Order: sequence, then structure tokens, then C-alpha cells
Amino acid sequence: MSCDLRKQTLEALRSQCKGNIDKARVNVEIYLHNPVGIGEHPDVLAAIQDQIDVIAKEEERLEVIDRHFTDHHDVIG
Repeated sequence: MSCDLRKQTLEALRSQCKGNIDKARVNVEIYLHNPVGIGEHPDVLAAIQDQIDVIAKEEERLEVIDRHFTDHHDVIG
């Protein structure tokens, strides 16, 4: 894979992880600020835990990408 395509692919993977983290973080904030407004989630704590698990999984993926697939000069934001 060319160096530029490799960089673009790694950046796309990072962006996807960061987007998933942002989405889960917003969901947690919604649950924390308005738990009664979420009718399909009667167990708010379980719903929050699910979103925290998403954040943990995506942060782990970012670490794996950076540790195993990124040279120090390839690190992007």
C-alpha cells in the first residue's frame, strides 16, 4: 500500500473511532441530563454503561492503531 494511502486509511480509522466516541459521549450526556425522556431505555444505568463500553472499545482501537500501525511521523491529530 502506498504511503499516502496507508496514511489516509489510518486517518479514516482514527476518525471513525473518534466519531463513535463523540456519539457515545453525547448519548451519555443525554441520559444524564434527561433520563426520563428516553422511553425505550427503562434501565438508564445499563444504557449509560453500554455507551461507556463503546467509548472504552474505541479508545482501545485507537491505542492499537497507534501502537502497531503508526510510525511516529505518521501520527495525525
